[in-house]
Amino acid sequence: MSAQTVLFDAPGPKARMRHRILTGVGVLIALAIAYVIYLRFEEAGQLDSSMWKPFVTDPQVWTSYLIPGLRGTFTAAGISIVLAVIFGLLFGMGRLSPVGPVRWFCGVIVEFFRAVPVLLMMVFAYFGYFATSDLVPNVHAPLAAVVTALTLYNGAVIAELVRSGVHGLPKGQAEAGLAVGLTPGQVLRSIELPQALTAMLPALVGQLVVVLKDSALGYGITYLELLTWSKTLGSAYANTVPAYIVAGILFVTINYTLTRFAVYLEGRLKKRRARS
Repeated sequence: MSAQTVLFDAPGPKARMRHRILTGVGVLIALAIAYVIYLRFEEAGQLDSSMWKPFVTDPQVWTSYLIPGLRGTFTAAGISIVLAVIFGLLFGMGRLSPVGPVRWFCGVIVEFFRAVPVLLMMVFAYFGYFATSDLVPNVHAPLAAVVTALTLYNGAVIAELVRSGVHGLPKGQAEAGLAVGLTPGQVLRSIELPQALTAMLPALVGQLVVVLKDSALGYGITYLELLTWSKTLGSAYANTVPAYIVAGILFVTINYTLTRFAVYLEGRLKKRRARS
């Protein structure tokens, strides 16, 4: 008997009919809302063909707005990814330390930054950097705040991935290392951590999608990323809705590419493990 049949009863004919009815009603409601939104945009003239022409006829739309926005997004995401991986490895290993105070301290830090909303960390970091302008020049404060928040949150998530990856390994791995005379720290660094990193690589790549997507929260602290530049583009060409739609398409395309890369990487790792 499968776990699914134990935990959940299979729906009967009446339940399946009820599910179909509720699904149909939900689809109709969604279509009605989408139609109302479409009418409002149509009345405002935001869906006219003239609003979309600048994207194919005016190169400045890309060179002066969208490409700088993508550059800002990739800059914040790239720096945050590097720092978050370093943060995650250090605190993930700290959570696995045999020293109690170190393990406790790293656990508190990781759980705290996993619980705090990213936007809230950005706001606090932004005003904190402005209050200490000697540390970070005011012109770089938005970027520093975005990178700080993304690093702390995603680094905490990566630390938890490291911890769970090591705990997911067979106990015989650590026991074999201890049997040949290695210390617990050497077992962690030489045997467990390399295997855990290989196993968590697809999840790590998937976390890059979160970093890239959350960089758009820099909009709230005036960081010049894709969403901010899209707003400026909409104001300059009076096509706010098309500008946001194009920005959304760019975000979806980038994130989908990263997601497919994670799936491809996971498949390669499974084939390699199967061959070995």
